[in-house]
Amino acid sequence: MKRILVLVIAGLVLIGGLSFAGGRQEAASDSTRVLLYLNGTRGDQSFFDSASRGITIAAEQFDIETRIVEGGYDSSAWQPDLAQLAGGGWDILIAGTWQLAEYVQDLAVQYPDTTFIVYDTAVDYSAGDFSNVYSILYSQNEGSFLAGALAGMLTASDLDLSRSGNTIGFIGGMDIPVINDFRVGFEQGARQVNPNVRVLAAYVGNFNDPARGKELALAQIEQGADVIFAAAGESGLGALEAAGEQGVYSIGVDSDQYLLLRDNQPNIAASVVTSMLKNVDNSMIRAIERYLDGTLAIGQAEVLGIREEGVGIARNENFERIVPQAMVDELDRLIDMIDSGEIVVETAIGE
Repeated sequence: MKRILVLVIAGLVLIGGLSFAGGRQEAASDSTRVLLYLNGTRGDQSFFDSASRGITIAAEQFDIETRIVEGGYDSSAWQPDLAQLAGGGWDILIAGTWQLAEYVQDLAVQYPDTTFIVYDTAVDYSAGDFSNVYSILYSQNEGSFLAGALAGMLTASDLDLSRSGNTIGFIGGMDIPVINDFRVGFEQGARQVNPNVRVLAAYVGNFNDPARGKELALAQIEQGADVIFAAAGESGLGALEAAGEQGVYSIGVDSDQYLLLRDNQPNIAASVVTSMLKNVDNSMIRAIERYLDGTLAIGQAEVLGIREEGVGIARNENFERIVPQAMVDELDRLIDMIDSGEIVVETAIGE
């Protein structure tokens, strides 16, 4: 008769060398430990939620140990937080946005046995030995080109919420290269299909002020904008709210914001014709999978665009309800032209 040793230590049940925590079985010694640090909070229904979703899915798909730490928006806490967390014996420590890149560079040298992943930015590989750092960049300009093309077609149409005034609006979180990359792609896409379009642009100044985002969107709507594209994180939720209240179209960002708003805020969701997807969640899953199978390009930066499914636009039930087939066909044609190199989308990266 086989004997099974059962030990209970601090609320953790150990059976035959396996640990059971939260109802999920993990190998006690072999489980890869992954930590995601957010220099913000979950609940933005956009960028940080997308990253968190990727880690959650990866934990279920690969049976790894994960933790998500919310650092909030107080920038003075980020460096000491990361310094403390880096000493926790994590196999992978993930920290995104340009605001954390310098901190990751410092820590990567101190903890050469830890793999660091930065996303939506890259470390300066010329500044030292960062052979343990993998950087993920996204071609948000390509995805925004498609959002702009759709906006340019919508504003010139006779659809329900269009005013046929050839005016669209862009709300950015901050006036920084990565957000301007959204803007230049959006503007180019709009002008590709509608040379007469006018693009209004404004910046909130941060990513966590929905009231200011709403105020800026209302000002653009007053100037005739009938499509608002908000690339502003949580601040963008205010812009979507303004569009919903004023009866114009809006385009979300990072996550499929129609699906996120549909159940609790259907009046706002109804005007969200699509979202420019920066598939942070997919990139998290992709990176962890490649780490586990030994193919992750550690020590390098990778750019994920339309071809790599790093960016795109959401085609949900609301998109299908609103967007005529002729516009869908034009978007597909533009995707093929970008993929083939026939259209080169402008970028603000490097400005």
